[in-house]
Amino acid sequence: MRKVYLLGGERIRKRDGERVNRQAFNAAGGSPEVLVFSWARANFDQIYQRQELVYNYLRYLGANSVTVVDYSTTQQEIREKFSQADLIYITGGSPSILIERFKHMHVDDLLKTFNGVIVGRSAGALALCTKCIVTIRATKQTKIIDGLGIVNLTMSAHYTRKKDAQLKELSRNNQIFAVPKGSALIFTEPNILSRINEVILFKNGKRDAMLQLLRC
Repeated sequence: MRKVYLLGGERIRKRDGERVNRQAFNAAGGSPEVLVFSWARANFDQIYQRQELVYNYLRYLGANSVTVVDYSTTQQEIREKFSQADLIYITGGSPSILIERFKHMHVDDLLKTFNGVIVGRSAGALALCTKCIVTIRATKQTKIIDGLGIVNLTMSAHYTRKKDAQLKELSRNNQIFAVPKGSALIFTEPNILSRINEVILFKNGKRDAMLQLLRC
């Protein structure tokens, strides 16, 4: 049974998402075989510099093994790695870059049929949703783009109160789940949604506390 953790953001050095990750690891058996996708940054040199930090963190959390999937890996090799994994971990960066690369390599199809635990952090979480909120760096404006549709909702990551005005406007036609750093939405098949820490709902141009969701 697939379980998806949508983590709003985490500073790995501060480990402020550890509670979410530990729950995900427990759901995957405690000492899972972890498959990591760090495909959300345009500059792969920056990705490689961060890989040791991510690797050490996942081992600290209890991973039995950590396999990082290079973008040059073939589709057949990726399928084989999926079959051996208990937990898929998708790092942050640019949602649009990640979505494009996953579709190009058909990773989205593998995610849709994967029966283990999936953790998306920041851009990794946004990409997993049907729609997500992204910020255009040049103008600081926000817009809604299509995600991979693994979880059928619209999400905004790294939520702070500074984003309220734009999210209220965007929520006039879309129900938006706003997830701060260290918080997470959890989707459990067939259709159960719960949360860890604070998550805010925006709908009909208004901001509402997410009190109706089961808190983990």
